[in-house]
Amino acid sequence: MRVVFAGTPGFSVPCLTALIQADGVDVVGVVSQPDRKSGRGMKLTPSAVKQAALDAGIDVITPEKLRGDEEALAWLEDKQCDVLVVVAFGMILPKSWLDAPSIAPVNVHASLLPRWRGAAPIERSLLAGDAETGVCIMQMEEGLDTGGIYARSILPISDTTTGSELWFKLSPMGAELLIDTLPKIEAGLQAIPQSDEGITYAEKLSNDERIIDWSKSAAEIDRLVRCFSPRPGMRTQLNGKWLKLIAGEVLDITHKCAEGSVVAAEQGLDIACADVSVYRITELQPEGKKAMASIDFLRGTQIQTGDFLG
Repeated sequence: MRVVFAGTPGFSVPCLTALIQADGVDVVGVVSQPDRKSGRGMKLTPSAVKQAALDAGIDVITPEKLRGDEEALAWLEDKQCDVLVVVAFGMILPKSWLDAPSIAPVNVHASLLPRWRGAAPIERSLLAGDAETGVCIMQMEEGLDTGGIYARSILPISDTTTGSELWFKLSPMGAELLIDTLPKIEAGLQAIPQSDEGITYAEKLSNDERIIDWSKSAAEIDRLVRCFSPRPGMRTQLNGKWLKLIAGEVLDITHKCAEGSVVAAEQGLDIACADVSVYRITELQPEGKKAMASIDFLRGTQIQTGDFLG
């Protein structure tokens, strides 16, 4: 089976690696997004997928866009691929690309479709308080993650699951399911249409969502902190300086304080939230310093009951 792979971030790399190592699969080309500036020196850096392709000696292209790029389309058609595998590529594929593979264009999507179609399914499932998520192997079509499902795997979400934990579990899970499903697709497996019920959309995350609104409940704030932990982290302000919240917990107590105010500063930094709930910050990173336990932070900072965060 001749495969062209399209992907960009580190999440996609286990799928590419699994394809390279799979019997009966020949990865004949890789498509990724162009190099971007990153790091302190803001140097142009290849995507994780591009670097993995170069390390494996695979032909790779990085077009700025696909629609209207005749050179990129000619490259794809010249590969004469049976399957086009797409994993977190980050660009919309035009119909000409979807029609190119002789068998099917296939997407590895990190949610249980039709729930959380779109750009940020891992984060949205956690923020919504879902009890489970997973990965789907989907037949691609022109709609946004609307194609039929070949296979799916389910992963539970607990009250302590973080976004990074989901990322590191779903990525290899998708690779394993992909390798198991591709031979079945080659043998004639047909995709099952998605249900018209339970459709939700995972909108792209914004920077504003990383600033804590203490008028939310402690449970909502806990999900936000876990979603963005350890990076890039949720943020709040104390005395005009930023604090990044890395870990915390919902306390089984209530308060009579203003939302965003310090309820207590002994075992951790306990903050009043909506619905008289209390959230305890247990690990944080002050502006310009390293991450530390909240108890250590409190030893060197004068914080009193009634002080405000926000």
